[in-house]
Amino acid sequence: MPGKLATDIKQTRPFQHAEEEAYLNLLRTTDSIENTLLLTLARYDLSQSQYNVLRILRGAGLEGLPCGEIGSRMITRDPDITRLLDRLEKRGLTSRSREAKDRRVVTVRITRSGLDMLALLDKPVIDTLKSALTHLGERDLRKLIELLERVRDKPPLP
Repeated sequence: MPGKLATDIKQTRPFQHAEEEAYLNLLRTTDSIENTLLLTLARYDLSQSQYNVLRILRGAGLEGLPCGEIGSRMITRDPDITRLLDRLEKRGLTSRSREAKDRRVVTVRITRSGLDMLALLDKPVIDTLKSALTHLGERDLRKLIELLERVRDKPPLP
């Protein structure tokens, strides 16, 4: 009997490997949650990457972070972090400055407007995520987190 994913995507033959089915389930689930979150962010004219940068900078505090450090902390990699930062700065949500000690280092800081934007988004974002996941319950959510972390902690491929 085919699983739910096979039925959803109208696949008539069983998956050959559980790894393939698990991977495709991850993609399908991520897409489902992400699309709902994107609708929430779109009301504030923000992409998911822009939102991620603002959250990273809020967590960094007044010191801000160098551009490269922001890139390394992103949940999903953005190949053009400079352009992403340009758009946020143009909107007044971030500011950039060159460091006096090392002019090659550009530090990015969140502005008051950026903090205000995140304050507006905090409740709608958590409401969106709760809507997508709360029905699992705390125990299952903790187990899901553990399993996903184990997937990422695997040894690198040879």
